[in-house]
Amino acid sequence: MKRKLVVLSGAGISAESGIKTFRDSGGLWEGHDVMEVASPQGWRKNPELVLDFYNQRRKQARECVPNGAHKSLVELEENFDVYIITQNVDNLHEKAGSSNILHLHGELFKAQSSLNPSLVYDLSTKDIQLGDTCEKGSQLRQNVVWFGEQVPAMDLAIEITRKADIFLVIGTSLQVYPAASLIDFVPNSNPIYLIDPQPVSTYGRSNVVQIQEKAVKGIERFKSILNREHKF
Repeated sequence: MKRKLVVLSGAGISAESGIKTFRDSGGLWEGHDVMEVASPQGWRKNPELVLDFYNQRRKQARECVPNGAHKSLVELEENFDVYIITQNVDNLHEKAGSSNILHLHGELFKAQSSLNPSLVYDLSTKDIQLGDTCEKGSQLRQNVVWFGEQVPAMDLAIEITRKADIFLVIGTSLQVYPAASLIDFVPNSNPIYLIDPQPVSTYGRSNVVQIQEKAVKGIERFKSILNREHKF
């Protein structure tokens, strides 16, 4: 039976495909304060701005392609039972061909009712405009978890993490909660590998190996370690 490799991915893996992140620009995202475009308050204040912001993000994401890190995670499925928990709302893991993906913070290519989050719709080829409604008559919004909202998929992510034989963190510096707390649910005897160009605090955990590289280069080192330490 294949060992379970659970991956927590973040903005850094998508950045190497050209998807911009707000953390690279002092809290601004494409010139907007993140709270203006990614919070319930921002939505109430100016829903048209929020819709346009995500329409632009979707347009950008359609033009981006998976990079070597995304593709390496697919290749690892040959030897491991790989499950990706991603903080990213883009679809680059899907484009690369990964089999098991959980989007913690929602999906850029889906819409939801602004009153009933369980009503979700595909946005593969469409955008959302003011006046677009669900079948119940409420305005559609982006299927994204905004700042200040609950993370509905967190319980499932914890359940998956508890079963990890090997846990990989790639492209996130573990600053976004509750996602960052997932490393606390990895069994203590099992290794955690963390790929990030900067040192990341893991609060003294002894089972963490840090690889100080960007995602594409770092995952090649990770694969070498797997081959040496875990004989795949």
